[in-house]
Amino acid sequence: MMKQSDNSGVLASEATREATAFRLFTFFGSKSVRSACYQLLLAALLVGFSYWLYSNVVENLHAQRISTGFGFLHQPAQFAIGETLIPYTANDTYTRALVVGFLNTLYVTLCGIVLATLLGFLVGIGRVSRNWLLMKVCVTYVELLRNVPVILHVIFWSMVIRNLPAPRQAIALPGGFLTNRGLTFSVPAAHSGWQWTLLALLAGCVLSLLVSLLARYWRERRSKVLPTARIHLALIIALPLLVWWLSGAPHALNTPELRGFNFRGGFTISPEFTALLLGISLYSSAYIAEIVRAGIQSVPKGQLEAARALSFSSWHIMRYVVIPQAMRVMVPPLASKYVSLAKNSSIAVVIGYPELANISNTMMSQTGQALEAIAIMMVVYLVISGTTSLLMNLFNRYVAIKER
Repeated sequence: MMKQSDNSGVLASEATREATAFRLFTFFGSKSVRSACYQLLLAALLVGFSYWLYSNVVENLHAQRISTGFGFLHQPAQFAIGETLIPYTANDTYTRALVVGFLNTLYVTLCGIVLATLLGFLVGIGRVSRNWLLMKVCVTYVELLRNVPVILHVIFWSMVIRNLPAPRQAIALPGGFLTNRGLTFSVPAAHSGWQWTLLALLAGCVLSLLVSLLARYWRERRSKVLPTARIHLALIIALPLLVWWLSGAPHALNTPELRGFNFRGGFTISPEFTALLLGISLYSSAYIAEIVRAGIQSVPKGQLEAARALSFSSWHIMRYVVIPQAMRVMVPPLASKYVSLAKNSSIAVVIGYPELANISNTMMSQTGQALEAIAIMMVVYLVISGTTSLLMNLFNRYVAIKER
C-alpha cells in the first residue's frame, strides 16, 4: 500500500510539472508575448547603449577639464546679433540669445512656407495647363530648381544681392530702394490706428475661418451651399478698412531717406534674410509644384467631364471639384516638405544670418559646451518639426472627405 501511494504521489507531481511546463510554453509561445519580450529587450539595449555613450562623453569632457550642464545659459553672451525680432544686447544671457535665434528661425520658416506654397501652387497648376508655352516654362522651372542643391541656391542669391548697387546708386522701386544692403521700403508711421487695423485684420481672418467651417457643416450635413465669397471679402477687407477709418484714417508713412552711406527710416530686409528666404523657398516650391501636379492629376477625369457637363466654369471646377479631392493626396507630402524647409533654414550658417544654428555655433565656440548646444538644437528642431506635422495632420482631417 505504501509503494502504491508513493507511486501515485510521484505521478501527481510529474503531472503537475508537465502542466506547469505546458502553461509556460503556451504563455511564452504566444506571438504577442514574444513580440513584447523582443521590444523590452531592444529598449533595454538602447537604454544601456545610451547610458554608456553618455558616460563616455562625460568622462572625456572631465578629462579635458570641460564642465557639463546648462548653468552657462545664465551667463552674459558677450556677442552682438545683427538682426533680432526682440530687444537684445551683448550683455544679455545665452538664453536670450538662443531665444533670438529661435525666433529668427521661426520667422524665416513661416515666411518660407508661405512663399514656397504660393509659388508651388501656381507652378503646379501651370504644369497641367493646356497652354503649351506656360506648361514648358513651369517644367523648366521645376527641373532647374529641384536638381540644384539647396545650399547652392542660398549662396547664389547671396552673391546676387551682394553685387547690387550701393545705397548711393540704389535701384528705385515704388515705395522703396533695392541695394546691396537689402530691400528698404516705406512702412506706416507709428500710430495706434494701424495697430487696431492689424487686430481687425487678424479678427477678420479668424471669423472667415469660422464661416468656412460653418459653410462646410451646412454643405455636408444639410446639403446646402452658403455663398461665402462676399462674407470673406467683408471680413478680411471691409472690416479692417472700417476700423482704419474709425481710428482716424492714419496715412502717414515712415519713408526711407539717404543719409550718409545708408538709408535711414522705413524698414529694411537684410541681404542675409533675403538670400536665405529665396533659396529655401524657391527650392521647396519646385517640389511643392510636383506635389500639386500629382494631386490634380489624381482626380478622375470623369469628375471633370461631369463638371463641364453641368456648365461649371474653369475656376469653379478647380475650386469645388479638383482642389478638394486633390488635397487628400497633397497634404501628407506637403507636411514632409514643410518639415524639410524648416530644417533647411540651418543653412543660414553659410551666409551669416543669425538663426538658431548660427547662434548655437557661436555659443559653442565661446563656452566649449558642444554637447549641450547640440542637444538644444536637436530639441528645438524636433519641436518645430513635430508642431508642423501636428498642424498638417489636423488640416488633413479637415480636408478629408467624410463619408455619410
